[in-house]
Amino acid sequence: ARCSNTVPTSSGAWGRCSEAMSKTTILVTGGTGLYGKAIEAVIKKTEETKDETWVFLSSKDGNLVNRLEVEAIFEKHKPTHCIHLAAKVGGLFHNLRKKVDFYRENTLINDNVMECCRIYGVKKLVSCLSTCIFPDKTPYPIDETMVHNGPPHTSNMGYSVAKRMIDVLNHCYKDQYGLEYTSVIPTNIYGPHDNFCIEDGHVIPGLIHKCYTAKRDGTDFVIWGSGSPLRQFIYSEDLADLTVWVLRHYDSIEPIILSPDEEAEVSIKDVAEMIAEAMSFQGKVVCDTTKADGQFKKTASNKKLRTLRPDYKFVSIKEGIQKSVDWFLANYETARK
Repeated sequence: ARCSNTVPTSSGAWGRCSEAMSKTTILVTGGTGLYGKAIEAVIKKTEETKDETWVFLSSKDGNLVNRLEVEAIFEKHKPTHCIHLAAKVGGLFHNLRKKVDFYRENTLINDNVMECCRIYGVKKLVSCLSTCIFPDKTPYPIDETMVHNGPPHTSNMGYSVAKRMIDVLNHCYKDQYGLEYTSVIPTNIYGPHDNFCIEDGHVIPGLIHKCYTAKRDGTDFVIWGSGSPLRQFIYSEDLADLTVWVLRHYDSIEPIILSPDEEAEVSIKDVAEMIAEAMSFQGKVVCDTTKADGQFKKTASNKKLRTLRPDYKFVSIKEGIQKSVDWFLANYETARK
């Protein structure tokens, strides 16, 4: 395994789990994707210090499904802390087609990373979950106490159950080994460096690419589904900033939802219209109701976050979409799509 991206930055104030140490190394799995790139951008804005090194892993550094390759990564970098973002991910239709693949690959990745964190003495591990892990049949808004209250939606059963097991293992590692492993649950992430694939990408990047193509070809901008489902979206750099805060200051193994407020929830149709405006698209926005919608809503409560960070200001969905569209247009040739 080799590391292509190592960034020193401010060590800041560490939480109770992190004693003073001569060398702090934070390993970020999935470090070159949407989320990892946002963390890299955020930490570059802080004061640099020789006491902290950030290592951002890409798929070139090793296959996290393979235990021996994961061990080689930990042996090489000897991390003291870890942010675990790597996962096999995809949009609704990709999840529907490949449920076994999503379950098996994510289960293997998570088991390898978490067990290597234990073996190699990682002091704190922050893993990324998803709001899709919550029960399909549930009262809203959902909160951190509801994760295991029923089965997840069948559309992404494989991915959701594999992700839920991270929370189960966080409790098991605490009970058996006394380790401080925790997790964050972001709502829908979007921003620069996303995967803009129309077939297998998430909703905002997929719609940005669709709108670009419709504008280029002079065709309608077609949304899959009715456009009525509601979602909360978090801009990637907001999520990155809060994740670094969790690593340094959040001292609980219980998951924490990282999301804008409930009032920021928007429909997919509204998102499409914001994208059309940001792209200066003048054509028609059309809903293809022959396509499935998935869950109608997944409203999440950020009460726990607001208790700890009452004054945090999120980037608005309109501003975030404009930033994302601008990045896509500026990086069209090299963007993942």
